[in-house]
Amino acid sequence: MEIIDNGPQPNTFDIEAATVDNTTYRTVAWTGKYLQVTLMSIPVGSSIGLEVHPETDQFLRVDAGRGRCVMGPAEDNLDYEQDVEDGWSIQVPAGVWHDVVNTGDEPLQLYAIYAPVHHAQGKVHPTFEDSEADEESGDDEPPSWTVQPGTGESDQTA
Repeated sequence: MEIIDNGPQPNTFDIEAATVDNTTYRTVAWTGKYLQVTLMSIPVGSSIGLEVHPETDQFLRVDAGRGRCVMGPAEDNLDYEQDVEDGWSIQVPAGVWHDVVNTGDEPLQLYAIYAPVHHAQGKVHPTFEDSEADEESGDDEPPSWTVQPGTGESDQTA
């Protein structure tokens, strides 16, 4: 299934099929003015990467595979843990450190919804390393037409 991020235009697609078929670490599927949908595929033994978004709420849903979600108030205080699998959702409040680790024997397929928008429109990151490189270079900034939060803290990764 080909996914084209048509920006803040009406859009529909089979999100479960697209999520299960996705082979990239992250593909931005749709970017609105206030929120964004991304598809993710996490290899066996890998994770989304420990991170915090001070001004971004996040919703994730697992459509295939198994994992462990950890969250907490600090990168060295992840006091919330939950095993997740197909059908589970994860709600990450702004300012909470979080990670999802693939604990299964197949790729962990999930989608994430960010509010506000967090990535460049239509951005595809084949691997975690590609996403980190784009973040460091500034090549993964939200479009100028999106509504971004105030001048609070920047996102962090561990």
